[in-house]
Amino acid sequence: MAKRIKELRLKNKLTLLEVANALGVSEATAQRYESGEIRNLKYDTIVALADLFNVSPGYLMGWDTEEVPNSAQEEYYTDPEVAELAQQLKDRPELKVLFDASRDITKEDIQFVIDMIERMK
Repeated sequence: MAKRIKELRLKNKLTLLEVANALGVSEATAQRYESGEIRNLKYDTIVALADLFNVSPGYLMGWDTEEVPNSAQEEYYTDPEVAELAQQLKDRPELKVLFDASRDITKEDIQFVIDMIERMK
């Protein structure tokens, strides 16, 4: 992920300071993300970086091989109800989890994950 962060920063002609300011962190922290010194980025940081570089969080994490614009994520799921449930996982702080979802995941699968998280509270 560190390599992609640096590549995307350079591609977007941004300085470390500009990235740091966009994330609300110090320039030194942004440099640690890029060098790989900080490996376990918070979900919010990953999403903020993906938004800044206009790529999907999956691409930033190395899960996706193609650089897909963040706005195209809405078209990722074939079922609109699944897309809506997946968006809940992203938007609701208590449901933010990283899980490996395939293109044809069912709405029942996502609802199961949401129910499990809510039962664990």
